[in-house]
Amino acid sequence: MTLRRDRVFWTAALQIAIINIYLGGFGPAQSLLRAEQHTSLTVAGLHGTAMGIAAIISGFANPHLVHRFGRQIASWIGFAFFGFGVLMFVFSPPVILTLSATLIGGFGASTVINTMVTQLSHHFPKDASAAVSQASGISSGGYLIGTLSVGAIASTSMSWRFGLLSVIPLALILYFYSRPYISKEHVPHEDGPERGAMSIKFWIAWFGFIACISTEFATTFWAAALVKDRVGSTAAVSTLSMLAFGIGMASGRWFGPALLRELTLDSKLKSVLVFQFAGFSIFWFSHFMWLSLLTLFMMGIGISMQFALASMRLIGLSDGRPELAIGRSSLAAGIAIAAAPFLLGVFGDHLGISRAYLMVPVLIVIALATILVIPSESPNLEASR
Repeated sequence: MTLRRDRVFWTAALQIAIINIYLGGFGPAQSLLRAEQHTSLTVAGLHGTAMGIAAIISGFANPHLVHRFGRQIASWIGFAFFGFGVLMFVFSPPVILTLSATLIGGFGASTVINTMVTQLSHHFPKDASAAVSQASGISSGGYLIGTLSVGAIASTSMSWRFGLLSVIPLALILYFYSRPYISKEHVPHEDGPERGAMSIKFWIAWFGFIACISTEFATTFWAAALVKDRVGSTAAVSTLSMLAFGIGMASGRWFGPALLRELTLDSKLKSVLVFQFAGFSIFWFSHFMWLSLLTLFMMGIGISMQFALASMRLIGLSDGRPELAIGRSSLAAGIAIAAAPFLLGVFGDHLGISRAYLMVPVLIVIALATILVIPSESPNLEASR
């Protein structure tokens, strides 16, 4: 079945693309931020912790926001928080203020991402994983723009932070374009927000979701630092090297659903995890820029579909409670985003970034193990035939 990309799809995809412009500049620029603020790897890693805490808060708030306002309006509420956080980050140099800005913006970004997953899952019930993956693929274009703009500005006399400001006018344009089509009619369900205990199978799969997101953000935040350490490049060049990772993410998210169409949901996720492991193994040993770029591209492909596929597994194990499942997935993402970059920074300060990065293959193995222990129980979320 061919996915029919309509206005709902494009609005959700472009919302995430704008957020990814910010993340594409923010994540790879950690070396620049650390140099500017004169902080250790550990302190710089606290920005990931702030983003993770924001995702946790968003996870608890998600069922209530959607119940009260509906998915569409809830996504724009999240966008408002995101925009305020971006402005605060750009114009507030001290580390305490950039941490606060990251917390506020992170809450908004997580809210938009949560509503994107449930909107597309509901709108494309037979192609849910493909819809979420391809929307994420389009959003990867934003990641590339953010990485390129920040990396380019970093080599000039201007502050690299101004490369993040483009998200504000783009967000306003998208809002006014979409405003006539935002559904104003929403009747909260009489039973209230989705609630109740999840099964042990859900929580094991949830633990695997943590492992998947941990590898993504450990790579996003610190792969540029490893390139700088191994190849000896400047902070600006190592930041630009992350374009290879972003291109891999975009390619995997756009073409992956078609290439893996005949596989089941679980087989798709196992395949991309194994591919990521192979790419990481070569990347870790590389001392050549060309090889590092190639393996960053491979890692991007491997990571590309993990969020969409792992989210579909959680929804399938939620006993028909998608909003609650995605809220709990945001809790998992928050833990991963808060812990992985921070712990890698701590280990990097004490062991060196190369040894610290060995936590990534351990996380990949954990994610694979949870799929083997808890197979998917959602035929409707298996491969689209």
